[in-house]
Amino acid sequence: MSDEPGTAERALYLAAVAAGGHLRAADLTPDADAALDGLLDLGLLAPTAAGYAAVSPRSAGDRLGAELRSEATRLLVGAERLPELLEPLARAYDDVPRPSSPSGEATHVEGGVTIRQRVAELLSDCKEELLAAQPGHRPAAGLRMAMPQDIALLRRGSAMRTLYQPVAAADRAVVQYAAVMTGHGARVRVLDEPYRRMLVFDRTVAVVAAADDDTKAVFVHDPAAVAFLVGVFERDWARAAVVDWSAAPADPVTIRIGRLLAAGLTQRAVATRLGLSERTIAAHISRLRSRHGVQTLFQLGWRMRGEQRG
Repeated sequence: MSDEPGTAERALYLAAVAAGGHLRAADLTPDADAALDGLLDLGLLAPTAAGYAAVSPRSAGDRLGAELRSEATRLLVGAERLPELLEPLARAYDDVPRPSSPSGEATHVEGGVTIRQRVAELLSDCKEELLAAQPGHRPAAGLRMAMPQDIALLRRGSAMRTLYQPVAAADRAVVQYAAVMTGHGARVRVLDEPYRRMLVFDRTVAVVAAADDDTKAVFVHDPAAVAFLVGVFERDWARAAVVDWSAAPADPVTIRIGRLLAAGLTQRAVATRLGLSERTIAAHISRLRSRHGVQTLFQLGWRMRGEQRG
């Protein structure tokens, strides 16, 4: 049963209201059966001796709302109990030695679903530390899906460090996610430089993106290669900016672009640095030109330099 009336159900209900709040069974055509069943399930129509009577949407809404809240409570209670119920199975799973990569070095995996499944397994097995370098935009839907697993990781006592680029840090969804995660003990910084997407689990397995659209990834098991990637992450982490995520969003992208222009970077270099397309950068630059009343990129960079010196 749907939680709300569809187009056909709405039309039939309005017809009942227009007819004085009643529908005669004899007046209903066979193609109205589905809509009729939907309205009866929702409680917006009630059977009578002669046909059907319209029910107040407010009373039906109150009843449906109460049912949905009851179901939501049941699901939340079940979600809270699930880790405890599965703990004996989890302990048995942890006691089994994990098979190493067939090559002992790296495994190439294709397909977003398969990659996400393997990453989810590594995340559930992670016990000490997760290192994450996440360039570019971070979809809000992906963050909502990741948050429960990430919080569970932190509650198990594992550490978590994440790098974002300014383009992500200016997004409200990312700021809210980072605020929640840092509240649970994670550390999140912003690096104003290009870097590749990478995850490192317990410094034993690294996952590196092998395609720009994240449909290919390499799962690295070789200790020397993983140690090298950890060193790359640590170098980037040391250069990244610390952000107070609970206070306010990071600098807007337009402001970051202005600062890079003031430093003498070209439009293409700014796009590469921030992980944005040149078209997006051009749109921000156009707004900056209008704001500062200049025509050329040189004039804009000169004006931005003057502001910073002032």
